Amino acid sequence: MARYLVISTSGNPESNSRRMARIAFQALEKVGVKCEWLDLRELDLPLCDADACYAAPGARKLSSAIKRADGILVATPVYNYDVSATAKNMVELSGSAWEDKIVGFLCAAGGMSSYMSVMAFANSLMLDFRCVIIPRFVYSTGSAFDGDAPKDVKIVARIEQVAAELVRFGQGLRG
Repeated sequence: MARYLVISTSGNPESNSRRMARIAFQALEKVGVKCEWLDLRELDLPLCDADACYAAPGARKLSSAIKRADGILVATPVYNYDVSATAKNMVELSGSAWEDKIVGFLCAAGGMSSYMSVMAFANSLMLDFRCVIIPRFVYSTGSAFDGDAPKDVKIVARIEQVAAELVRFGQGLRG
C-alpha cells in the first residue's frame, strides 16, 4: 500500500499554506490511506551547508519521512515569485530521499501574479530526482481564508482534488 506525506514548509504559525496542508491531510485521512504529517517549524532544521547539516536530528527526521513516502504534498508560501527558502532548504537537506516520488503542491501567496512560481521547484524535483509531478496544483491568496477557516469552497474542493490525485497517481504508479 502506498504511503503519503503532507509537508508544511511555512515558518509562520498563521500560515495559509499550513491551513491548506491541514485540509489536504484531513482529506487523505478521510479516504483511509497511510498518511503522515510533517511541519518543518517543529524540526529545528539547519541551513544546508553541504557538511554537518545532514547529521542534525531534524534533517535526519525529514529525510526519513520523505524516504518512507511514495507520494508527497508540499505546502509552501510564495515569496518574491518563488517557493519559500524553507522549501528549497528542505530539498537541499534531504536530497536523494526525493528520488522517484510523486509530488503535488499547495501554494499560498499574497497576490495572483506568482501563480507559476512553483514551476522552477517542480522542474528541479523532476530533473534532479526523477519525481513525478502532479500537473494540478492549488494556488491561493489570503482572500480564500477568514482566519483559520477557509471561506472559498472552491479552494477547499481543489485541495481535496489534489489530495485525491496524489492517491490516484500513487495507486497507478505504485500499485
